[in-house]
Amino acid sequence: MSFRDFIQLLKSDRSIREVDDQLSPNLEVSRQVMDSSSPLLFNNVMGDKVVMNIIADRQLMAKALGTMPGTMVHYLAGIEHDGEVVQVDDSPSQEVIEDQVDLSKIPVLTYYPQDGGPYITAGVVVSEYGGIYNASIHRLMVTGKDTMVGRLVENRHTYNLHKAASRAGEPLPIAVVIGIDPVVLLATTTRVPEKQEFQYASALLGRPLELFQLGNGIKVPHAEWVLEGYIEPQVRVDEGPFVDITGTLDIVRQEPLIHITRVMHRQDPIYHAIMPAGGEHKMLMGVPYEPLILKEVGKVCDVRNVVLTEGGCSYLHAVVQIHQNRKDDGRKAIEATFAAHRSLKHVVVVDDDIDIFNVSDVEYAIATRFRADRDLVVYPDVRGSSLDPMCMPNGNTTKMGLDATRILGEEHKFRRPSMLED
Repeated sequence: MSFRDFIQLLKSDRSIREVDDQLSPNLEVSRQVMDSSSPLLFNNVMGDKVVMNIIADRQLMAKALGTMPGTMVHYLAGIEHDGEVVQVDDSPSQEVIEDQVDLSKIPVLTYYPQDGGPYITAGVVVSEYGGIYNASIHRLMVTGKDTMVGRLVENRHTYNLHKAASRAGEPLPIAVVIGIDPVVLLATTTRVPEKQEFQYASALLGRPLELFQLGNGIKVPHAEWVLEGYIEPQVRVDEGPFVDITGTLDIVRQEPLIHITRVMHRQDPIYHAIMPAGGEHKMLMGVPYEPLILKEVGKVCDVRNVVLTEGGCSYLHAVVQIHQNRKDDGRKAIEATFAAHRSLKHVVVVDDDIDIFNVSDVEYAIATRFRADRDLVVYPDVRGSSLDPMCMPNGNTTKMGLDATRILGEEHKFRRPSMLED
């Protein structure tokens, strides 16, 4: 379904709340969202429409995918990166084309008083250089009528494409698409092989994904807003502060300057904004790693389910559910989990009678099935996540795995009563 189709679905089942009050994009919208994970459609953000929280929890994400929340990881793990992409000649995204660029006409939000500026947070940056393309979300701070600055994480695909173009003294052509099918949005946040984000999106959709070509050669999916431009080869400016996934302020960095040369959008466009450290941010950061962990752990033991927990910022903490067959299955699962998600900080491995979506049940497993002298695995001075404020200056940290599984051969000691038994 399209972006608008999904919003209409949320309206039809009364999952989304509409706000008609006139609000400013500067802090007023974010105040409405601060304590809410429910989908919200703001109909009058200084005359424009803004939607937030449309995939802010597992139920909403599963609804977009057409699956169930508890088995979503299995659904995602079963999808290959082999969908079909087709190029079309026109798009509803081109209903209005503006060559005189003024980014202040877009309802880009400022979320916190400490923000470095208004930020595009649901913008997928599509770039291509040397026959290699990439599509991924980047936070984009608006700095002028036709300029913004994007956070390009080192050694990720967009960073590498920009680096290659800069070495040749060339700008990197890009497009920023905002308000796309939530399934396509999820696909662009998933670690897939180079040039396969849109093929993966098509496979998730179960139908060919349509792309149309812009004047700078970049091909993009249908969207509410499309910004066409390029990233400067050498110019860097301040980017930040920005509230990242941990809910803490990220540092100010020198990042590449982006020039926007054309803006296009649908009639009466709906701008999609993601609240920093909010539900959508966490879902899009964490859910894509869960099938990677499931597959990797599945190579060494009988894995049943995986979740990156909300309390762990949906990024730094994982709970892995296994069915034990060998005494070392728990430890092997810990090792495989860290191999699959290298920014992960802590993992708890539990048995298949533990509800991994229930934090109390996971804590129960730690309380009754974990002993630190035998079940704790510590990895000191290893690569961490730049998003973790506890990381060392060199980017390293100490990681921890807890094997909170029963002792094989002594299962009777851990038996839990059931009302279903005679």
